[in-house]
Amino acid sequence: MVKNTAVGHKKFWHSFRFAAQGIAGAFKSELNMKVHSGLAVLVLAAAAVFRLPAASWMLLLLAITLVLAAELLNTAIEATVDLVSPEIHPLAKTAKDTAAGAVLLTAVFAVITGIYVFYHPVMDWITGLMS
Repeated sequence: MVKNTAVGHKKFWHSFRFAAQGIAGAFKSELNMKVHSGLAVLVLAAAAVFRLPAASWMLLLLAITLVLAAELLNTAIEATVDLVSPEIHPLAKTAKDTAAGAVLLTAVFAVITGIYVFYHPVMDWITGLMS
């Protein structure tokens, strides 16, 4: 692991590189990160197809960001727990399950947000097909 020994502006820019490496690492190693990212791309493509207003885009981007951030935190917590407690322990299970619960909670919020944002445009589209 490379330690950030830079100072000033270099340290600031190095922190972005390390953050990007963390996101890339989670994307490479975590199936759920790939699934959430893929669904995010589909949702954003649908938002473009339906030409949703800016406020709807912001709601979708908020929901997507929350899910991806929760997944990143879950990955970090799981890695930390595995490092400090390689053996099975009830507290390790609690930490991992709670972090996974946070991802589930944000994913449910994202689904509800998607239903809220897409309901009328999809219903209008279906109505247009039937008439």
